[in-house]
Parts: sequence; structure tokens; C-alpha cells
Amino acid sequence: MPPVERIPITRPLMGAEEKAAVSAVLDSGRLHQGEKVAEFEDKFRAVSGTDHAVAAGSGTSALLLALHALRLPAGSYVHTSPLTFVSTGSAVASTGLRLSLSDISLASYNLDDDHVERGLPESASAILPVHLYGLPSPMDGLLDIAARKGLRVLEDCAQAVGARYKGRPVGSMGDVGCFSFNTMKIVATGEGGMVTTNDGKLARAVRVARDIGRKASAYEFEEVSGNFRMSEVEAAIGIEQLKKLAGSLERRRENAAFYAERLKGLKGAVLPMAPAGLDHVWYQYTLRVMDGRRDAMRAHLDNAGIETGVYYATALHQLGIFEGVRQGDLRRCEAACKEVLSIPVHPGVGDRERARVVEAVQAFAGKA
Repeated sequence: MPPVERIPITRPLMGAEEKAAVSAVLDSGRLHQGEKVAEFEDKFRAVSGTDHAVAAGSGTSALLLALHALRLPAGSYVHTSPLTFVSTGSAVASTGLRLSLSDISLASYNLDDDHVERGLPESASAILPVHLYGLPSPMDGLLDIAARKGLRVLEDCAQAVGARYKGRPVGSMGDVGCFSFNTMKIVATGEGGMVTTNDGKLARAVRVARDIGRKASAYEFEEVSGNFRMSEVEAAIGIEQLKKLAGSLERRRENAAFYAERLKGLKGAVLPMAPAGLDHVWYQYTLRVMDGRRDAMRAHLDNAGIETGVYYATALHQLGIFEGVRQGDLRRCEAACKEVLSIPVHPGVGDRERARVVEAVQAFAGKA
């Protein structure tokens, strides 16, 4: 009997269109940042609903550039979620800033704005909400806090391309937004990122910093910086990926709705939420597996040919690489780190695959 085909946790939507676009760039002889990058930026502005979009070499680069452009006071605190990828914290630390953390909501996995209000240090200069798993953070509350306390707001939208908060695209509500296009992301270019903003001065600062601090002239420089540019190859792929975005999000939502219906009432697990008014894009469909059984469920699904992900088993404050972290009681986050398990929800999950996932999850949950 042939082996069962594995269902991966992610599968980029790459086709003939992306291949043709890359081939055209290779034939042009221009691989470094140029017309394709400018076209990708222009088309991405429609997704982000912002006046400016500046491409970068990665999502991490986008965060670094945005923090640099904000010119926050050296040594001040940036308040963010402990449940996020390391790049969120690394970008803060790498720009001479310090991390401040408060707990999440176990319903959304995002920052709890009540905890943010209580946990902000006096020397905070910015709030950095993370739209985790594709669900927007509670932006009304966070923007209100920022306005009252004079803080800048940087949205980490790496996992949330196309998501909306009460009709407003993520990346358009704060001072600046940062996106990622690595191979796992909803829009995948291999590597790549984007900084979005409605502030022309911030956009210009990002453009200068991403290109070694260069002015328009090849050998005129404004500041010391690095190379954070996107290539023409990545931009060409991104342009084609944006054409597929609406269909990709529709399929993700269909798969998520299928799981929500078939897995409701699941024993020993909590399903993710999709609140009214928030357009979840389901970068990940993340369960909380209770009673210390997360790893056992993961092993069971692996044996059934289903790849899963744990995002994230270790919170920022537990990594041991950041100095001077200021934190409150993070018990919800720490509980989530022991319970979260993501199952395949990407557009490559067809009807048969998602039925297999449901069958395998139900078979495990039914065990004593």
C-alpha cells in the first residue's frame, strides 16, 4: 500500500505566472532594486490602504527600518506582545531600545489592551502590537492608550496581509506597519518585507535607510546604514502573488470555517476565535490543546501524515537573549506556549486534506 501523502503546515501558491515573471526579470539583466520593486510597492499600497509602501529585504528588515525611521529615544521602552516571533524583539533590541511586555488574551492570542494600560513603563516611547496568526489586535484600545500617553504605534503585520480591523486594513492604523513575505507567509516571495505608512517623512526616512543611507545620487549619503533592499526577482514574484491574494484568503477562510464547524465541542481543545468586525486571514489555525496533551496530539497527527506547527513554544522573555526586559504577569502567554498547536489551513489544503485533518484530530480527542 503506497504511503499517505503528507499535508504540510504551509505550501506557497507558486505557478506558471511566478515562473514567467522571474524569467522576464532574468532576461532583462536587471536583478537589483528597480522598476519591479516600485511596481510591487505601488500595488501593495492598495492592500495596506496607505499612502506609502516601501519594500525591504525581509520582514525583520522592515521592522528595523521602521523603528529607525521613528527616531525613538535611545534606551526607551517599546511595549509589545511576548507571544511572537523573535524578530519582533530582535528589531527592538538591535535599534538601541528596550522591551516591555504585558500579557495576552487567550481568546485572541494578541495583546490585552487592559494589561497594556497597566503595564506601560513611564519611559515607553511606542506600542508594537502583533497581529498574530492573522487576527488583528485590539487597535481601538491600543490607539487610545497611545494617543493619551504620546506614544508611537508600529504594527507588526507579518502574519496578517489582507486582515482588517473594523474595515481598516492592518498596517494603516498606526504610524507605520511592517509586513513579511517569506516562504511561509500569505504573500510569499521567498524573502522580503514591506513598510507602510501615511507619513511621507517616515516613508522617505525608510527609503534612505534601506539603501545604505544613500540620497538619490549614487555616492551621496545622509547617514550610516545597511543594505535592506528587495531584489527585482522577489518583487516580480510578489506582484503575481498579490493577484492571487483574494482567492487565497477566501480559501483560508473556507478551510477555517470547515474546521470551526466540524471540530466544535472538541474534547480537551479550544478552537480559535473569529470575532465580528475583524477580518481574520487565518495565517494559522491554532488550537489550544489542554491538560498537557499538545505534544501527544502533535505526534498523533504526524503519524497520520499531517504536519503541524507550534508558534510559539517559547515567549520573548523566555528566550534569554534580551537584556533589561520589563514584564508584568505573563501567565496567560506562558500557558499558551504550552498549549498552542497549528493545523494546516493554507489554500493548498483541499477538501480531502481538510477532512483528513478533522478525522485525525477527532480520533485523538476521543481518546481517554
